[in-house]
Amino acid sequence: MNNDEPDRLPPPPFWRTRYFAFDVMPRRPELDPIEIRRIIDRPEYREVQRDGRIRFYGFSASLGQYLRIVLLPDGETVHNAFPDEAFTP
Repeated sequence: MNNDEPDRLPPPPFWRTRYFAFDVMPRRPELDPIEIRRIIDRPEYREVQRDGRIRFYGFSASLGQYLRIVLLPDGETVHNAFPDEAFTP
């Protein structure tokens, strides 16, 4: 990566890593940024990973299942998002 390029990209719709913007979203076009924002704002469940990243879980009505949203330790930068079939509320 060029040193002049930021490690994260600003809103809209939310702060996100380059990985999320250029790798995750193209592979998962079914993910709705509005639903991701809603889950970040009002998660049904939250946990901190050993590496400090934060997992948010919330139900996606458009997908009919729970999403796991992974934020960096800063608590605002989205790094990953995906349907989590193993999650049970």
